[in-house]
Amino acid sequence: MHRAIIKIILGFFLGITIVSFLYAQQDDWKELITQAVSLYQEGKYQEAIELTKDALKLAEERFGPEDLRIAICLSNLGELYRLQGKFKQAEMVSKQALELKQRIFGYYHPEVAVSLNNLALIYFSQARYAEAEPLYKEALSIDEKVFGRKHPDVACDLNNLGLLYFIQARYAEAEPLYKEALAIRWKLLGSDHPDVAGSLNNLGELYYVQGRYSEAELFCKQAYSIIEKALGKDHPDIATSLSNLAMIYFYQGRYKEAEELFQKAKDIDEKNLGESHPDVASDLNNLALVHLFQNKYLEAEASCRESLKIREGVLGLEHPLVAESLNNLGQIYTAEEKFSEAELCFMRALKIRETALGANHPLVAQTLNSLGRLYYAKGKLSDAEPLYKRALAIIIWKNSLNFQHPEFANSLSNLALLYCSQSRYKQAEELYKEILALKEGYLSEGHPEVVKFLEEMHSLYQKAGKHAEAKKILEKIRQFSN
Repeated sequence: MHRAIIKIILGFFLGITIVSFLYAQQDDWKELITQAVSLYQEGKYQEAIELTKDALKLAEERFGPEDLRIAICLSNLGELYRLQGKFKQAEMVSKQALELKQRIFGYYHPEVAVSLNNLALIYFSQARYAEAEPLYKEALSIDEKVFGRKHPDVACDLNNLGLLYFIQARYAEAEPLYKEALAIRWKLLGSDHPDVAGSLNNLGELYYVQGRYSEAELFCKQAYSIIEKALGKDHPDIATSLSNLAMIYFYQGRYKEAEELFQKAKDIDEKNLGESHPDVASDLNNLALVHLFQNKYLEAEASCRESLKIREGVLGLEHPLVAESLNNLGQIYTAEEKFSEAELCFMRALKIRETALGANHPLVAQTLNSLGRLYYAKGKLSDAEPLYKRALAIIIWKNSLNFQHPEFANSLSNLALLYCSQSRYKQAEELYKEILALKEGYLSEGHPEVVKFLEEMHSLYQKAGKHAEAKKILEKIRQFSN
């Protein structure tokens, strides 16, 4: 499984300003909203939508078309539709909420900034990053004008923009925003506030994807300590911190430690949210991941199947997270050489992602790469190559100014392996050199991914009969091992 999958498994929306379910004074309207919030927290999104629609209808009938309570209902509906993967409906109602708030408050108002963030999150969820970025920046500009730079809402805006850069692998741009958000929260809220822990978790995640494991572990452990002290050891946010720390261990090959923490996170989420909550499905995906890398295929398959079952039941058959579980299950089947079952999973995942997210979404590229690797494993190299090339074209198109996106290197690696298998050594060598230049540009020296590509280059040179080059690469690998 690839880092892009891991990111989605982790659900790195931590710290984004999402919809606040606000309450009104009127008891009947407030009661509907309160019940909808409870259902939302339980992961019962469709039931929450129905009650929110009832609250919207009541607000329209009682309070008139320009009332803030209508905007609140629309905003809440937008977030619920987003969680269901119904992005068109989410965008429509969120735009309506934004326009209504602008009429009520004018442009420079914090509530307008909240709606801008909500709409940006919908675009973010679809990888429409170019559309999300100006909205996040607008929200930041409004909050800074209203509150000044040193304010918790500004910290949230900085965090949101940092996350947008992070998901695009624009790490150098993300880090200063994360750090400024942390500094604001630390000063204004105190070092033991949960929002400080959120910023620490985000920095930890940023560092571990760059191979800066010591820093990542330090920040994630700090975050865990803060949350445990502030909210208790069984709070859902503890599960998030445990998962982040587990992922650091996973990247270091410390699979047993990672598995223990993923299991603890799952137990906490089940206790708080119930066994059929979407967060539990994410925990199961994490466990499937670490089981796969330990060659525990039966356990991996069982966890992934259970995750798929939960997501299909709660989110529907066509949700992007269902496609994630299908893609993961397909990779497990590929490892087990259950090629027919794997192909069915990948084809279904591809269809869902293309329909829900668009044909040029990075997650479509991820599934194309997975399907290509399946065909490669079956020896169908001519079928694999066009899939790899299409995946690469998507990543290049989506990241035209930055090629640090993890799936870009994965796509190049897949093609390099394929060319090597076809004795197209010169083309393979050019790709490996490009991959190494990318990896060494933003990963620490001796990072496992760098070593992995060096080992593949060593194998290439051996096959191509370039023994001098192979010897140099081997010496470099040994240097990292010592």
